[in-house]
Amino acid sequence: MLGYLILLFTVIPIIELSLLIKIGHSLGIVNTIGIVVITGVIGAYMAKMQGLRILIRIQEDVNQGIMPADKLFDGILILCSGILLITPGLLTDIVGFLGLIPLTRNLFKRWLKAKAEDFISQGKVITVTSFKSK
Repeated sequence: MLGYLILLFTVIPIIELSLLIKIGHSLGIVNTIGIVVITGVIGAYMAKMQGLRILIRIQEDVNQGIMPADKLFDGILILCSGILLITPGLLTDIVGFLGLIPLTRNLFKRWLKAKAEDFISQGKVITVTSFKSK
């Protein structure tokens, strides 16, 4: 787990920064900043629209007495995609946009579910059995 956090907070930003520098040399700084801003704005809008659609579907399921577990998972993926899209960088933007497209989001969802099942089957789940209030 520590290795993933190191990767997340050090290696990925270094790669993103180097890509932005290379693109800045090729396209110019104004165009590069424009790309970052435009992808952030479009991504935030798409995440908002997808999130609202999922929220409506969740409410419909709850009103019908159906547990919306799958749609809640979609909502989490849309939220994470939105966060990636407002983060400056091209790799995070690509992954963020892929998370907003239903087809690729379903692929992410299947992959994450398989990872979660492996995690659970290996007994790596931490549970809290009780809380003591003072």
